Amino acid sequence: MAERLLIVEDEETLRESLARVFLREGYDVDTVDSAESALKVVEKTSYDLMITDIILPGINGIELLKKCREQNPEQVVMVITAFASMETAVEALRAGAYDYVIKPIIHEEIKRVVRNALRERALRTENLLLKRQIDERYDFEKIVGQSREIKSLIEEVKKIADSKSNVLLLGETGTGKELFARAIHYNSSRRDNPFIPINCSAIPENLLESELFGYAKGAFTGATGAKRGLFEEADRGTVFLDEIGDLSQPLQAKLLRVIDDREIRPLGGVQSRKVDIRFVTATNRDITAIVKEGSFREDLYYRINVVTLKLPALRERKEDVIILARHFLAKYSYEIGKTLKFIDDKAIKLLNDYRWPGNIRELQNIIERAVLITESNTIFPEHLPEGIRGSASFVAESLEKAFSIENYTKELIIRYQNNFGEQQLADMLGITRKSLWEKRKKWGLSKK
Repeated sequence: MAERLLIVEDEETLRESLARVFLREGYDVDTVDSAESALKVVEKTSYDLMITDIILPGINGIELLKKCREQNPEQVVMVITAFASMETAVEALRAGAYDYVIKPIIHEEIKRVVRNALRERALRTENLLLKRQIDERYDFEKIVGQSREIKSLIEEVKKIADSKSNVLLLGETGTGKELFARAIHYNSSRRDNPFIPINCSAIPENLLESELFGYAKGAFTGATGAKRGLFEEADRGTVFLDEIGDLSQPLQAKLLRVIDDREIRPLGGVQSRKVDIRFVTATNRDITAIVKEGSFREDLYYRINVVTLKLPALRERKEDVIILARHFLAKYSYEIGKTLKFIDDKAIKLLNDYRWPGNIRELQNIIERAVLITESNTIFPEHLPEGIRGSASFVAESLEKAFSIENYTKELIIRYQNNFGEQQLADMLGITRKSLWEKRKKWGLSKK
């Protein structure tokens, strides 16, 4: 669809000349000879760009610009001025004009300015749409769940979202810690600035410091140029440090200085740079225990847990299991292009009886898989993993045998390691893939 221009020019020859130029460029073009006519036209028609002379009979171009932007703050306007009236061009820019061109008009110049103005408008519109989508996605009303636990948590988050305080999120793997971190950011005054998530256990320790702080040219072999770190990129925004309990002691000390001094120094750099960052951190570990054992700094712990929020495990909000399952059913049916609408009663009972060691992430993966493999409009028990179908008997057996946590973990790995991927199995146990590997090695377990 061609972009639409409105030309406001009282000089007939210039008005018609400009119209011909832009019609040949493929734009839809309307013309009027006065500001009063332009105001009537824009009430009925939306224009991508208005081009107006400053000197007009009656209302001048600057007043037209102001009135149009009062009605529509997103209206893009460029002005035409004579060389002798440069001060009015500056006034127009202050009033919100995109740019100006000087008479006599050079066609190639005005075409370039128009292209730039329309490109900037398109980017601005795209950014507004993206921001609206993000705001909607992280609106608290979009967080799925009706349980007392989740409603109470949302109310707590609403109270602290727009504060400057650092927040510590506690909860098992898969409980939605990053979702809540994003909700905190996008419902705060920092929403228009960066949100940068960093998984402290996913980046090798020898690379994490340079990723966080950046580095100066020549800081180490291969540093052929300077690089901005993630902390600098997040200035005036929010950093989400996931799995902060896995952060090494040297990096804990450096993070503490960032929080206290609001400054960063790139690797190999000699000057510190001021940053304004809100930290939201998260861990699935018992952080008070690792503070007591000395592997996590107590002073850093007190800096990051100004506000502490505990995210409930899915088994603690059982009434949300089927609500979430139906939400994921609708989501993946739409994305995959299927028409699934129902979950069979027996499948519902299995989902409700399962303990969900991998929490919401595990449920999401299971529903996505079920949508992929079913050929009907309903999810039946046979579309659920064997681990779900056999979970009731496994839990009963574990209770009957009075398994210790270690024996329960060992038996679960033996029974289900060939039915799930490494990450899924680790999520089911609430541990990292590294811990899963270590447990297998300790017990001499291997996949068939």
